[in-house]
Amino acid sequence: MKRRYSFVLALCAAAALYGQEPELSPASYLMNLASGTSLNPLAWPTPMLMQRRASWTLMFMGQAFLVDTQQSGPRGGDKLYSTNWGMGSAQHSLGSGQFMFDAMLSLEPATVTNRSYPLLFQTGETAYGQPLEDAQHPHDFVMGLGAHYVLPVGERTLLHFYYAARGDPSLGPVAFPHRASALELPQATMGHHWEDSTHIASNVATVGIKYRWIRLEASGFHGSEPDENRWNIDWGAMDSYSARVSVFPSKNWTAQFSAGRLTRPEVFEAGDVIRSTASIQYTRVRRSGEAWATSAIWGRNHHTEGQDTSNAWLLETVFPATRKDFFTGRFEMVQEATRVKAITGGYTRDLATKANLETGIGANVTSYATPGDHPWGMNVFLRIRLKRS
Repeated sequence: MKRRYSFVLALCAAAALYGQEPELSPASYLMNLASGTSLNPLAWPTPMLMQRRASWTLMFMGQAFLVDTQQSGPRGGDKLYSTNWGMGSAQHSLGSGQFMFDAMLSLEPATVTNRSYPLLFQTGETAYGQPLEDAQHPHDFVMGLGAHYVLPVGERTLLHFYYAARGDPSLGPVAFPHRASALELPQATMGHHWEDSTHIASNVATVGIKYRWIRLEASGFHGSEPDENRWNIDWGAMDSYSARVSVFPSKNWTAQFSAGRLTRPEVFEAGDVIRSTASIQYTRVRRSGEAWATSAIWGRNHHTEGQDTSNAWLLETVFPATRKDFFTGRFEMVQEATRVKAITGGYTRDLATKANLETGIGANVTSYATPGDHPWGMNVFLRIRLKRS
């Protein structure tokens, strides 16, 4: 525990030493949000369309992958499916601050058939009344539905108020569908349920304060994971809580440490989960205009019922060799009853840009390592994304 807090204090000290915190107005602060109140490094050129309608600023983001997965071994599976999401927001001034309404939707309940897609050694949530194993669940149709208000207090202080019927509490890094370093990877991380699985929670309320290079947040939310009916909005009492400290020493860096108590997140697991996470993200824009983005993430779950603790680690990067060529890498390790390691390497080639869309084709291969077993998996995909306006 002392080591984890020392890590956070070291990050804060480094930020204070450099003193290069990015200046953010309420409007630009809201424009840079990923999901909930999470933030990629501000240097990342977020793929989105922006429009002005009277006194409103409208923003649209989205991407879809059509994926064919092939996996080896008796636990592996094969499938053709699509992972996808789209987000829209509307921003307007309100008093001396800025108000923003956002909504995020996914068609995965229809495009990921039979309620899951193959992902070796992945666990968490259910399908057809049974716990999922070696499979990842689709996102809910309503991934996000909430409202933000950001109020400046003095020259360098922002207050942030957020409420969402469906949203992302202050727990964990930017979730994998929206993380800059995962931009060209269609599949979830193996450590998703240690690192960022609360990015679709219900009845979420968050209060945050940002002063110069540091931000403090606290959230209340309903702790249960979404059920397998992916078309509705699950609802429950605000029975869980979390807190997060983030630092932004420059536009290229962001780091966070967070912890929370989730009230019985999994249907088939008794007791609560105490989750701790820490992450560092780095982004640098290259001459091509594309960004090299890297993330290092740690997550820990402590189960109150059996007093067992498990950990997950992730190192992830996307490197734009040219304006149209992207190389991806992901190293993962999950330590539960056994230790599982996975290394992923991939490549995406942009094909064309038409109107407001970018299309590309790509593939990635993952090699897994467990005691006595070394399966592999391959994903070949077509990617469509809204381009930067």
